[in-house]
Amino acid sequence: MDSQHRPSPDSEQQTISRKHRRGIGGIGWAVIGAVFFGSLLAIGILPRLGQKSELQAAVKEASTLASVNVITPRRATGATKVELPGSVVAQNQTTIYARSTGYLRRWYADIGDHVRAGQLLAEIDSPDTDQQVLQAKAELVQAQANVSQTRANLAKSISDLKQARANLLIARQSWERWQVLVKQGAVPQQDADTKYATYQANLASVEAAQNTINSDSANINAAQANAYASQANFQRNTVLQSYKKVTAPFAGVITARNVNTGVLISAGNGNTSNTSNTSNSSLYTIAAYDNLKVNVSVPQSLSQSLQTGQTAQITVRELPQRVFTGKVVRTSNAIDPTTRTLLTQLEVHNSDATLRPGMYANVRFAINRANPPFVVPDSALVVNAGGTQVATVTKDHTVHYQKVAVGRDYGTEVEITSGLTGNESLIATPTVDETEGLRVQPVAPTK
Repeated sequence: MDSQHRPSPDSEQQTISRKHRRGIGGIGWAVIGAVFFGSLLAIGILPRLGQKSELQAAVKEASTLASVNVITPRRATGATKVELPGSVVAQNQTTIYARSTGYLRRWYADIGDHVRAGQLLAEIDSPDTDQQVLQAKAELVQAQANVSQTRANLAKSISDLKQARANLLIARQSWERWQVLVKQGAVPQQDADTKYATYQANLASVEAAQNTINSDSANINAAQANAYASQANFQRNTVLQSYKKVTAPFAGVITARNVNTGVLISAGNGNTSNTSNTSNSSLYTIAAYDNLKVNVSVPQSLSQSLQTGQTAQITVRELPQRVFTGKVVRTSNAIDPTTRTLLTQLEVHNSDATLRPGMYANVRFAINRANPPFVVPDSALVVNAGGTQVATVTKDHTVHYQKVAVGRDYGTEVEITSGLTGNESLIATPTVDETEGLRVQPVAPTK
């Protein structure tokens, strides 16, 4: 019985082979599973480990960089008000000089007096001018008398010519009749020759009378030209004599009187005389106050924004409650190369004479700018040998200095007219430590 149930050697060997194969298969699947799960761990963990190391390196590097506060330039508003200093000047102002030489007889207007156009301001006693007028008048009378005489001579010459022509006609007819009588034998040839000689004499008289008329015509032309010259000289001296009375050229206010009664006045335009009692300086200065002008020097950056006809508000310190309205009437149309400004002139009505020439005024313009500039804090500017600059932080966190042009200064902020695009990161308060090319850590302001 034992021999019946005892396994054979072959079956035992097969059993051992199956167990061996099962063991080998289990180990294989375990190795495959381990490799699979290891791959999954490598895929998920290794990149994180790399990112973590990079992040740690970046944090370490950032911790070693200097932090700087950065700002972005902002665009200024299109509509802005600009206040500029101005100077009030008279719309019409002139200096009055003497045109006649003599002693000042009397003056009638003093500084501050309102005068009308043509009003008598002063009188000059000028005997030389009076004598010149009398002499010119006498020469004119004589020239006119010469014209009358030459005209009378011409009339007589014309009459003589007529008479000579009549005598010539009679003499010719007599000579022709005597020729007929000589042919008929009624009179001798000698009598006919006498008639012919009379005819020739009358012919010469006609020619002489014609020559006299021609001469008288030339004389009358010369006398007439002399009379015209005498008339012009008389009128000139009469006008000079009228300058003895100094009158106001227009209505206004006398702002200066430079002469006194009795001083010797020399006709001229301001040349100084060495004689202490002689004055050829100006007699008066007069200014019109109804309309005034205000001259303003507008910066070049704003010159394109001004238009003729544009209005502005004008104030003066002495009249804090008054606001005057001025209108731009003209500009110099050229930028002053020294100040880089445009001379602009405004017209202001001043019917009540409140404003006075020479006043300092503040002119406020309302300007609409099509391309307004950028505005940055004044602390962001760096002024050195390289000019006016701003410190920017580039994308790779390095410092770069950019040259800019400055416009208006608002006190805590300034306008940048060129040099920026608006996308820059500017160091709010650059110091000497932020050198060109330095790597920094930008810190944007919290909102």
